[in-house]
Amino acid sequence: MSHYQEHNVEDMEDDYDMDDPVDDMDGEDYLGPEARDDSDEEDDEDAEANKASDTSSEEARRGKDIQGIPWDRLELTREGYRETRLLQYKNYENVPNSAETAMKACKSTEKDGTYYEFRRNTRSVKSTILHFQLRNLVWATSKHDAYLISHYSVLHWSALSGVDTEIMNVEGHIAPSEKHPGSLLEGFSQTQVSTLAVKDNLLVAGGFQGELICKNLDQEGISFCCRTTYDDNAITNAVEIFNTSSGAVHFIASINDSGVREYDMERYQLCKHFRFDWPVNHTSLSPDGKLVLVVGDDPDALLIDANSGKTIHSMKGHLDFSFASAWSPDGRTFATGNQDRTCRVWDARNLSQSLHVLRGNLGAIRSIRYTSDGQFLSMAEPADFVHIFDVKSDYNKRQELDFFGEISGMSFSPDTDTLFVGVWDRTYGSLLQYGRLYNYSYLDSLF
Repeated sequence: MSHYQEHNVEDMEDDYDMDDPVDDMDGEDYLGPEARDDSDEEDDEDAEANKASDTSSEEARRGKDIQGIPWDRLELTREGYRETRLLQYKNYENVPNSAETAMKACKSTEKDGTYYEFRRNTRSVKSTILHFQLRNLVWATSKHDAYLISHYSVLHWSALSGVDTEIMNVEGHIAPSEKHPGSLLEGFSQTQVSTLAVKDNLLVAGGFQGELICKNLDQEGISFCCRTTYDDNAITNAVEIFNTSSGAVHFIASINDSGVREYDMERYQLCKHFRFDWPVNHTSLSPDGKLVLVVGDDPDALLIDANSGKTIHSMKGHLDFSFASAWSPDGRTFATGNQDRTCRVWDARNLSQSLHVLRGNLGAIRSIRYTSDGQFLSMAEPADFVHIFDVKSDYNKRQELDFFGEISGMSFSPDTDTLFVGVWDRTYGSLLQYGRLYNYSYLDSLF
């Protein structure tokens, strides 16, 4: 992925202040000057109340905008602004014109209906982004519980109580309260969190200097801290927590120094380290634990042996760099997301070409998730759109979640009932919550 300190692409500098990415992701609020409410007669107190208000499913059914945007008081319509965004949004590419070429291979899909309905938008929970290419900063551990990054804080949001709780603050100094070989006992100061993973009661955060911070959510303090590398280009791009065949809990860290590292979370020891020819942006472990899907700063994706790190196959098709990957629970199919604005779906039994090429509307596919039952695949663009595909329709039918703002991450709850989406914007930043709609034919198939 693009080196944080040395990124000097002129187009991106217009949109992102790379010296202060947390506060200036958008350069300005996404609703530009032409979309501001310029009425001088509005009472300040009323404007502040509107700014802070959440939106419930009942209010949305009555016509309120799900993000609380007062379109009736603005100088343009929602439809007009959507058209402007589609025309003007700048998709970042490492390979010029990759998206334009990739679009020619995309399949036509049908916006079929609603699989997940809007439940709530919580404006008090500000989900923020540190690096414009890394968008795995929201995780659900149940249909009521989500974890996210808000500036220097790791927050837990409870949809039941409506309360957010700070789990960890990395703005100051943090240090491990446990002693493990290899743990950096002096800890870190002012860690810039680039990625996050939460599963069950375990949390792992990765940082811009190759930091890894591990915390047991049932215990006070930090369990483990380490620097994976002291290379200059050492951003922790992605983390995945998983259970081995023996039941042990491990995690894989994808690092920008071209390495993939696996750690045992019981002893917090490095047990595997694989090296590649390019920075690794994301990895996904197959459900049987035998294969690892690796994507990074290369158009080709790799399928490697999880034990030896030996490359089994190189998948060709994407035209730019990839930042997202996911395995279907069926253990046969998997997906890769790329800056060429496509998500490719592959079959491990025949890797000569992808099964499907799914397109985004305005930008790179930066996050991919399957539901735990394999019924749906969701893919998130950098902003405005999350697409949910019906897998049983052979990816021909989809739902489109349409809103405004940069997407910090998305996560299905383990029981598939809830989808959380983090939105970063100075004014309308929030956490969106959607609930699954079940039909009788699907429920009958479960029994």
